Amino acid sequence: MTGVHSFSLVRRMGLASLAAAVLATVVLGTVLSAAPAADAGSASAAPTTAPSTPGTSPFPPGTPTNLTASEVRTGSITLTWTAATPGCCAITGYDITYYQVFNDVYYSASVGAVTTTTITTYVQPGRQYSFQVAARDSLGHRSRSTDPLIVVTPVTDTGPDTTPPSAPQSLTVGEVTASTGTLSWSPSTDNVGVLGYNVYRFDGWYTSTLIATVPGTTYTASLPQSVPLRNLYYVRARDAAGNVSIASNTVELPTTSTPPTSPPSTCRVTYRNQSEWQGGFVATVTVQNIATAPVDGWIVTFAFPGDQQVTSHWNATVGQTGATVTARDVGWNRVLAPDGTATFGVQGRWSASDAPPTAFSLNGAPCAVG
Repeated sequence: MTGVHSFSLVRRMGLASLAAAVLATVVLGTVLSAAPAADAGSASAAPTTAPSTPGTSPFPPGTPTNLTASEVRTGSITLTWTAATPGCCAITGYDITYYQVFNDVYYSASVGAVTTTTITTYVQPGRQYSFQVAARDSLGHRSRSTDPLIVVTPVTDTGPDTTPPSAPQSLTVGEVTASTGTLSWSPSTDNVGVLGYNVYRFDGWYTSTLIATVPGTTYTASLPQSVPLRNLYYVRARDAAGNVSIASNTVELPTTSTPPTSPPSTCRVTYRNQSEWQGGFVATVTVQNIATAPVDGWIVTFAFPGDQQVTSHWNATVGQTGATVTARDVGWNRVLAPDGTATFGVQGRWSASDAPPTAFSLNGAPCAVG
């Protein structure tokens, strides 16, 4: 293993305060000492200037770049990156955060001022992980994290086949009846050959369930009676050795318990773009309880119509799978009294479109859009 790790494990709920710290406004200040006045009574006195005080303003390091997985094995992943540019102070190390995709537990590791390290903790065969790296300096300032790096581990290190297939593309929903929904996707490729596809149901937050293994690129799913959070689906290709690909995008199917007509909304959600620039945005989301009973614990879900990706968040624990965003209270704001509100924020990036979401739900129930 390269570097010296300190390791920790947190639930996603613990990341909200970290995201708020990353988003803290940075003010750059410079302190200069005044030059002493020349001695007017002495012709030989020459004016002098005291050396300026070194800057100690909270200017964080730049973001590390070129994060890659240089070696991927069943129980270890070696990461490399280009060193961050120092801000006010010398860079003393890097913090790595990662999680198993479609899971709710985050892990973290810290290393010194290196540009490569090998992660072994909680790395298992045939699993998909998402990694980000941030720099820290001698005063504890922390840079923004890199874009996520998605890695899937092989099921064997000894062959004959250690290369996973490519990810299925363009998972879409076709015909939907009262009891079924048809999924289809573009085929994957593999260095030896794709044997088939695993189809999973995902609740949007905690649990994935393998529901079918099929040889082709379509599957007709039986709609469940009800689901605790979301009725999402994704697909992974598999080869003869048992290697699985990175997952496709996710899509959502209805449930058979969905009523033919929508009941009156008991919530209202307002989405506001506070700031937008080419490639980035900051937005706030306000959820209001318009029912007569309080809501004790809330989960807000919505889907971006563009290609936005959330990179940080505050006042909520936020996860994103494909276009679908799930935001959960952070304890202190869990109760929504009648007519009460809670506001959380997200920062992210986009390329083709930053169009705002048009539909929201609170604890699985659709909300009016404010």
